Amino acid sequence: MERALLVTIEFKQDKEKWRMEDSAAELEELVSACSVEAVDNISCSCDKPTPNFLIGKGKAEELSLIAQEENADTIIFSHDLSGTQQRNLEELIGKKTIDRTQLILDIFARRAKSPEGKLQVELAQLQYLMPRLVGKGILLSRLGGGIGTRGPGEQKLEVDRRRIRKRIDSLKVDLKGLMLHRTVMRKKRKENALPAIALVGYTSSGKSTLLNALTNAGQTVSASPFTTLDPLSKNTQLPNGENVVISDTVGFLRDLPHQLIEAFKATLEEVVQADLLIHVLDASHPYVYEHNKAVCALLEELGIEDKPMITALNKIDLLDDKMWLEKLKRDFPRPVTLSAKFRINLDILLTEIQENFSGRMLQVEVLIPHSRMDIIDLFYRQGKVESIKYLQEGVKVKVNLPKILYHNLLQNKEIG
Repeated sequence: MERALLVTIEFKQDKEKWRMEDSAAELEELVSACSVEAVDNISCSCDKPTPNFLIGKGKAEELSLIAQEENADTIIFSHDLSGTQQRNLEELIGKKTIDRTQLILDIFARRAKSPEGKLQVELAQLQYLMPRLVGKGILLSRLGGGIGTRGPGEQKLEVDRRRIRKRIDSLKVDLKGLMLHRTVMRKKRKENALPAIALVGYTSSGKSTLLNALTNAGQTVSASPFTTLDPLSKNTQLPNGENVVISDTVGFLRDLPHQLIEAFKATLEEVVQADLLIHVLDASHPYVYEHNKAVCALLEELGIEDKPMITALNKIDLLDDKMWLEKLKRDFPRPVTLSAKFRINLDILLTEIQENFSGRMLQVEVLIPHSRMDIIDLFYRQGKVESIKYLQEGVKVKVNLPKILYHNLLQNKEIG
């Protein structure tokens, strides 16, 4: 197992910063997702970044000694390193040196399973690497960018700027094609009058568990960060019979690297195009307010901070302090307290979703010819059949239907 020395840095000039212990804990969590042993976590407070080493040269020399004593293989910094800083630190310390963004990219490379996910990760890796190239013909010995130098792009070890740009352009074209495919799928859903709901939230907040609880999706669940990279969409039915599509999306993180946001635009498009967001928060987490702030910042960056949203205060089964829960309910918009794991209050969440789409459903009573049983099947799939009577002249059905579906059937003269 690879051994890593962690370096958590706090710069006094940072306007919005977490407490150093919070940043250190998050860095350790990210490292654990790479199956790496953290031999120590060194805290370092500085006035401002230095151009040569990010931190002072004296502190860098101290890290070199600690790394030797702890027999560390890698030094991992909590802040991003420029190409010059990374090269200078490696020359001084004599160890492989990476930053937080490279660490996250490595986790994504490990998690990527689908062709789309691998394309997105490779694009993010190359976009991160481009500004760090110094000179022509440089040896790109760690294009994978992370702990194990793994991931898409691993085979491109000696490439120059021109070839990287060409590959980036090619990846963007491929991802644009995937985005068009998703657009077609969303268009079909809208034609079928299916409202789209996206689960958003900080990584490990319980989004996948909630999707499974609502739709029996069978999505992989793990406490490790970034388990879900590829969006998964599943249908479920609201209490009034209306069908909706719920999509699980990649977990958010504070200061999520810009390269990942750009590369995962195709995935995040599910969030942008959703009719409703369900913001899943881990109510038991001590930094729940900080997690909320990080998610809201990313939603603002995507330009969808004003989209209708329900706050799902998850993991209440882990909370003993009812006063704390009441405070959370006061502080967050449209709160629903629940436990996705134990399926507590899911009915309340579904009712809240239903109220969000109130006015979309219409109760009608129609006579369907015996030859059009396919329409009755459609009623069962897309609505809620209240009663059905088989008569000599046809089938009389009382049903709750989405208005748009009913009007489409009338327009196409499928029903009279």
